[in-house]
Amino acid sequence: MADKLRTQQQLEQLQNRFIGVGHADTTKHEWISNIHRDTYTSYIGHPALLEQFAVALNESQNTVKTRFIDNMIQPCGPPKEIDLDQ
Repeated sequence: MADKLRTQQQLEQLQNRFIGVGHADTTKHEWISNIHRDTYTSYIGHPALLEQFAVALNESQNTVKTRFIDNMIQPCGPPKEIDLDQ
């Protein structure tokens, strides 16, 4: 019983420390948005990847970086509203 409680406490600590880990109430849209934001952050944080995207898109690195940062606002679009009447 103590091991189960300790495991639960460790999971809660991880969820409080890292938002992207998720929790029982995380929706599919939130989960996918976190994954996309993490991906964009990785692209921006690794200069070689950013340079590769810039060459492939035939744009400057600053333009691509700005586009990726703008895409992080709503990476999957607005959340869909759930119709509770049906």
